[in-house]
Amino acid sequence: MTTAPNPLTYRMPAEWAPHAATWIAWPHNSEDWPGKFQPIPWVYCEIVRHLSQVEDVHILVNDLPAENRATGMLRRAGANLARLHFHQWPSDRVWLRDSGPIFVKALKPEDAETGAPTGDLAITNWKFNAWAKYDNWRRDNLIPHHIAEHYGMTELCAQVTFPHRDPHRLVLEGGSIDTNGAGILLTTEECLLSEVQERNPGLGTVEETRNHLEKAFKEYLGIEQTIWLHRGCAGDDTHGHVDDITRFVGETTILTAVEKNHRDENHLPLAENLDRLRSARVHHGPNAGKSFDIVELPMPNPVVFEGQRLPASYANFYIANDLVLVPTFNDPHDRHALNIIANCFPTREVIGIHAVDLVWGLGTLHCMTQQEPA
Repeated sequence: MTTAPNPLTYRMPAEWAPHAATWIAWPHNSEDWPGKFQPIPWVYCEIVRHLSQVEDVHILVNDLPAENRATGMLRRAGANLARLHFHQWPSDRVWLRDSGPIFVKALKPEDAETGAPTGDLAITNWKFNAWAKYDNWRRDNLIPHHIAEHYGMTELCAQVTFPHRDPHRLVLEGGSIDTNGAGILLTTEECLLSEVQERNPGLGTVEETRNHLEKAFKEYLGIEQTIWLHRGCAGDDTHGHVDDITRFVGETTILTAVEKNHRDENHLPLAENLDRLRSARVHHGPNAGKSFDIVELPMPNPVVFEGQRLPASYANFYIANDLVLVPTFNDPHDRHALNIIANCFPTREVIGIHAVDLVWGLGTLHCMTQQEPA
C-alpha cells in the first residue's frame, strides 16, 4: 500500500463511464433488515439478473455454503452465471458503495482537453468505520485491500500527514461523494463536517477539516472543485450521504431531489441544496464560469415501517453499462421519476427495481453497488 500520488496523477471516473464490472456483497446479516430479511436475497437476484446482462458482477460471500446458496438462487432467477465471480471474503454488511474501494484511473497528457482519465486503474483505500455509528466494521474495512491484492493493483492509502504527529488515516464512504469524472465533486457538510457521526475527529476546526478533505480529494481522486451541499434526506442512517439527494448525470448537469410538500421535513433542506446548486459555477476547464444545468427530481411520499421514516429516494439509482437501475416504492411519483432519469440517459435502458423491502436496510441500489471502471 502506498500513500498519496502527486496531485491530479489519478482521477475518479464518472459512474456513466464504461465499466469492467460491478461489485456487490451477498446479503447475510439479518439484523440489517430485522423481521424482513427473507425477501432481500431475491431482490438481489433481480438486480444481479439485470446487471449480468451488461457487465461482469463480482459477489462477496462469507463462505462456500453461502456461495452455493446464492448461485442456486441466481440460476433460478435467470442471471447470466458466466458473468458472475464469487469471492469468499467475509463482510460485516453489504453496503459496498461505502466499504468497497473507490477506483481511480491515471490521467494521461492527452486527457487534458476533456479532463476524463484514460490510464491504468488504481484503488484508493479509505478507512471505513461503519458511518461512525456501529461497532462491527473491521471485516468491511479490509475489502479494498482484498480487491487490490486480487488484481495486483496499485493501492493508495488515503491519509493526512501532520508535522510531529502520526499520519491520520482518512475515513470516507463512496456514498458521501459523487463526481462528474472531470474533476468536480459533490458532498454534504452534514456528513463530512458535522460533529454528529464525526468521520474524522482530530483534523481541527470545521474549516481546517474542510481544507484537509478538499486537499485529499485532489490528491487521491483528482478533484479540482468541491461543491458542498448542506444536508441529506430524512431517515438517512449515514447522516447526510449525497447519493440519496444529488447526483451528476453529465459533466455539467446535476439531478437533485426536491420536496414540494412544505410540511414534509425534507422540504427546507432540499430547497437550500437547490439554491446552492443554482448559485454554483464551474471553476476550471472549457466550461469555467458557466452555471450547471439543474434537473429537479421528486421525492417519493414518505416510506415508514414500524414507525421509522426510511431514506427512500429515487436519487439512489445506479448507472451500469447500457442501463440505469432506479429504486421504486409503489408510489405515484415512481413513473415521473423514471421518466426524468430516462431523459438524462437517453442511450440507456432505465429499469425500476421495487425497493420498499430493500430500503428497510436503510439503503438501496447505489448503496449496495460499487463500479469498477473499464
